[in-house]
Amino acid sequence: MKLSIEKFGSGEPIVLLHGMGSAATAWKPLIPELSKQFEIYTVDLPGHGKSPLTPTTAMDPQSLANLVLENLQQKGLTSFHLVGNSLGGWICLEIAAAHPEKVLSLTGLAPAGLWIAPFNSRYPGELAVRAMAKGLNKVAPRTLNYNWSKKIGFETVSPRWQSLDYQICVDAVKAMADSEGYFPAWDGMLKKRFDKPIPPKIPITIIFGDTDHTLPAKTCQERSLAPSHAKWIILPETGHAPMWDSTNEVLAEILDTAKLAR
Repeated sequence: MKLSIEKFGSGEPIVLLHGMGSAATAWKPLIPELSKQFEIYTVDLPGHGKSPLTPTTAMDPQSLANLVLENLQQKGLTSFHLVGNSLGGWICLEIAAAHPEKVLSLTGLAPAGLWIAPFNSRYPGELAVRAMAKGLNKVAPRTLNYNWSKKIGFETVSPRWQSLDYQICVDAVKAMADSEGYFPAWDGMLKKRFDKPIPPKIPITIIFGDTDHTLPAKTCQERSLAPSHAKWIILPETGHAPMWDSTNEVLAEILDTAKLAR
């Protein structure tokens, strides 16, 4: 299956993987600065953004890791840095565990899969989340300039929802509304978690926000599941999308992690 991959900038390759119900547009805050030092590849996962979803597409994290890697190899990439948010972070970890020779460094932004007990069913209310996104998507370009609309869509995602960029919000609502792969990806994570070893030679930084309501610290940030050599950071006033709430801090950590590979 061919995934939508866009390229920006020049330098060492760095691959950005978004989360469930999101799209490559989520990385817009990081691209201007990262493109000064890296050749960026943004990937849309199956049924997200510009990538199609087929009935036969396996949507568990390990299968998605294999699919992403296959598509990157078709682009001629033999080694690269990885950055992933939420499900994208889990996929990055799977790639590094299965093919460490290809990964130069890894930065996980609120990576999924590090939960104490695997989920046996979807979160309650997930159907309502997508339904709300579909409804809001029709009026988002007109209403997201208003705080009441932004609050409805982003208060649980970001403690800094009032200051989120307008275009980030519009893109996020559209990505969720259009994500046919949302529920298949949810089902692909059930009864699974990440607990594989990754060689210490790969620099790894894991970043969570102190206000992550999607993957809360008590149940979904189990440090013992992460590679023991990983640097673990908690950013203040930051939610489930650290690249939105703490853009400069995230950029600095990505650059520092990448430097350790050189």
